[in-house]
Amino acid sequence: MSGLQNLAYGFAQLFIVKTLLLMLGGVSVGLVIGSLPGLSATMGVALFLPITYWLSASDSLVFLGSLYMAAIYGGSFSAILLRTPGTPSNIGTTFDGYPMAKQGRGWEAILTATFASLYGALFGLIMFLIFAPMLARIALKFGPPEYFWLGIFGLTVISSLSRGNTLKGFIGGLIGVLLSTIGVAPVGGNVRFTFNMPQLIGGVGLIPALVGLFCIPQVIEMILNRSKQQLYQEAKVQRGLVRKTFVNVMKRQIDLLRASVIGFIIGVLPGAGGNIANLVAYSEAVRASKHPEKFGTGIPEGVIATEASNNAVVGGGFVPLMTLGVPGTPVDAILYGALLMQGLRPGVELFTTRADVVYTFIAGVILASLVMVPVGLAFGRGMAKLITKIPLSLLAPTILFLTMVGSYCVSNNISDVYMMLILGFLGFVLRKLGFEAGPITLGLILGPIIESGLVQGLLIGRQLTQPWLIFITRPLCWVFIVLSVFFLLWPVFLKKRIVVSGGEQK
Repeated sequence: MSGLQNLAYGFAQLFIVKTLLLMLGGVSVGLVIGSLPGLSATMGVALFLPITYWLSASDSLVFLGSLYMAAIYGGSFSAILLRTPGTPSNIGTTFDGYPMAKQGRGWEAILTATFASLYGALFGLIMFLIFAPMLARIALKFGPPEYFWLGIFGLTVISSLSRGNTLKGFIGGLIGVLLSTIGVAPVGGNVRFTFNMPQLIGGVGLIPALVGLFCIPQVIEMILNRSKQQLYQEAKVQRGLVRKTFVNVMKRQIDLLRASVIGFIIGVLPGAGGNIANLVAYSEAVRASKHPEKFGTGIPEGVIATEASNNAVVGGGFVPLMTLGVPGTPVDAILYGALLMQGLRPGVELFTTRADVVYTFIAGVILASLVMVPVGLAFGRGMAKLITKIPLSLLAPTILFLTMVGSYCVSNNISDVYMMLILGFLGFVLRKLGFEAGPITLGLILGPIIESGLVQGLLIGRQLTQPWLIFITRPLCWVFIVLSVFFLLWPVFLKKRIVVSGGEQK
């Protein structure tokens, strides 16, 4: 059968009552898990993996894939309403989503995130169906030198996350990179900066760091401002706002397409993921905008960029998983395990030997991305209304409790809770000094990628007269070198262009 015939067969399989209920259950569970601070899509998929042992291969993958997609989308709720990314893939959503919520536009922000998520999800899955085999071959050409330059390119995003002070942004990024060096080295296994504390051997966990840097400073602000005016204006749930927001989002085809392409491409690269994609997409949205100064003040374009990109990552991540058997993210690794549990080995031959399973899985995730819109809007509307009615004296301890539970659940280790609280107080102090959490988080994410790429590249380069030549003699390396230089110089060019245009207006 052709690809379209296989896809049609996959959709037909979904309308078996059992499969449809599993898909709906996956969407519902994913929304709840994604919206809780500290709980991630990885944790949700891992938690429900054992029950899929009793399901068929198609049913188990449809359930887990639906849960995965919905959790990424659900993370936008807490990012918008609580300034706490529900999953690492929603970091950038806090930058404009939360200011919109404070202005009483939380419902509009959720609608924007919903429609952008739908666009990104469908784009990523369609691109997977069209380009999977070709992109898998390109991804195989990525080695340590390419990942090193990918990390360096990622650091150029800092200039767009610094809210007007690039120097403080780069210092924040350096703080994040330094935090990433705590614990066992990714190459060589040396133990660093643990100060003889066993709790630090595992390093700084990404989930405790995210919750601490983004959420705890906000809780402290709530406590300090409890006697002042309310933190949020009442959410405006206007009549016709759903249709109006849908039209406004779909008008921004260039923004949606740019973010989705970035998310899909980064998803294809093993080791990258939505946490990098949403920050890169946000950065490029800032660079492409005629009014970059408005980002961070609560504009829909910022939410569109991050939510379209992180949902497109899902389809991109399926490329190396399904065609090469190489899971690029922790969630993909769990899905790889689910395939093995069913006696299936991922690879190109899977598309011919078990096309029924592959295309039912993809059809199920496509349908789940459509179903999560009405389910998510019903869930998000209630949250948007509720969050403005809870007094700060109750909201602050509730958020603190959820963050502590979420940090503990990552590895059932109380040390993660302590780490989250320490980083939270550090984040509060740094915020008062003018340092944003975004660059620090980006440095923490990219640090291991840069270090591993550098060390492994130098080890591989020993066969050359100068080991460092391996970083400038490979074509894909030059692609990232040129992009890094271009995006570093672009803000300077943009600033000059604004000055010149301002002078002409005078």
